[in-house]
Amino acid sequence: QMTEFTIAKYKICILDDDPAVLQSMRFLLETHGFKVRTFSAAVTLLTSVDPADVDCLVIDYKLPHMDGLDVAARLRQQNVAAPIVLITGYPNRHMTEKAAAAGIDYILFKPHLEDSLVMRVREAISRQYPA
Repeated sequence: QMTEFTIAKYKICILDDDPAVLQSMRFLLETHGFKVRTFSAAVTLLTSVDPADVDCLVIDYKLPHMDGLDVAARLRQQNVAAPIVLITGYPNRHMTEKAAAAGIDYILFKPHLEDSLVMRVREAISRQYPA
């Protein structure tokens, strides 16, 4: 079980082009003690993420220019090993396979983010860093 103390050092990057969603996810994760960096453009995330300095990424599927699967695949090419949580409001049968192929660890469906976001991020991190 993660204590608030151990969580404090974990860094989360969130990518979403909707400012309201970005802010609510930031607030939610910061309330639970995570350090959060937010990005509203894929290119900004891809050019500024340090593989050694991120513990989990939360990425929206529907983005302008490239979708969340493309972003995830590029992060993996950049040797980002941190778990990736994909957020989508557009579930379909092939999404799970495509997501796995792109290196995505978890998929969360809108609009039920509040319930599961913190839980999924914690689960992703504790799998990545087993006690």
